[in-house]
Amino acid sequence: MDYENKLVLAPMVRIGTLPFRLLAAQYGADITYGEEIIDHKMVKCERIVNEYLGSVDFVEKGTNNVVFRTCDQERNQVVFQMGTSDAVRALTAAKIVCKDVAAVDINMGCPKSFSVSGGMGAALLSKPELIHDILTTLKRNLNVPVTCKIRLLKLPQDTVELARRIEKTGVAALAVHGRKVADRPRDPAKWSEIADIVAALSIPVIANGDVFEYDDFQRIKIATGASSVMVARGALWNASIFSPEGRLPWEDVKKEYVRKGILWDNDIKSTKHTLKDIIMHYSCLELPEGKAVNKSETLADLAKLYGEEKYYHFVNENRVLHKLNRIAEL
Repeated sequence: MDYENKLVLAPMVRIGTLPFRLLAAQYGADITYGEEIIDHKMVKCERIVNEYLGSVDFVEKGTNNVVFRTCDQERNQVVFQMGTSDAVRALTAAKIVCKDVAAVDINMGCPKSFSVSGGMGAALLSKPELIHDILTTLKRNLNVPVTCKIRLLKLPQDTVELARRIEKTGVAALAVHGRKVADRPRDPAKWSEIADIVAALSIPVIANGDVFEYDDFQRIKIATGASSVMVARGALWNASIFSPEGRLPWEDVKKEYVRKGILWDNDIKSTKHTLKDIIMHYSCLELPEGKAVNKSETLADLAKLYGEEKYYHFVNENRVLHKLNRIAEL
């Protein structure tokens, strides 16, 4: 994995599933992070090759819930991001998935209560010894690059010191969200503090925060000196932000996301969550489209809503034919 001059899709819970990662890659994203997966859940999974979808599924034993889905198409660019507070458990989880992804990343920036209360995410920022333990354990035992994503600490010099300690673990790169734990999305990202980290390290730094237009990729690179740039909300609202040719109309991007959701049989709750986030940015969930998405119970419902019924039937008919052919071969 090369971390120089890359456009990166940030990890986003319930959004960064396979269809959205492939959507971002289609428009120009070089590296795509999956949504954060908690190690406790991953260690309960088994790897299953899904011949009907052409995917590799990590399925929770006993429930058959797909915890993480990937495919060969993204093998060299997908990053598996994990939430953890224990080095041994993190390694156990990473070993299950590491042969199917390009890199493994540890979430050290999520400020949400579900993550922090479990000692994960931003809770790790105050535990440098545990950070060292987790990262060195993974680095010693995995054959894929290991990275992590942090937020800024209260004092800039403390963030720089933490970043230096992280670099000594041997990670391949460090992603930095230019906000502190207490900051809200509306608070401006502190690009100057990311620049301080870049100046102190020799490994690639991936800058994250306030990238909403394609031109912002270059702006934040110049301002921070970072090797690469990561985008979250800007990509959620319009995944074609990665295209140097300019963004496409959000309605077109939204329909392409629906098609990819159908193709990869994405979880309906995840698909609806992503669509609602997009709609809320441009419109309102109380209008007919938002209400219809809320009422949708299946991917077939969404296909009908967005005029993709023919595509839905085409995909599913091909799956049936594939299944029949497999039975005939047996």
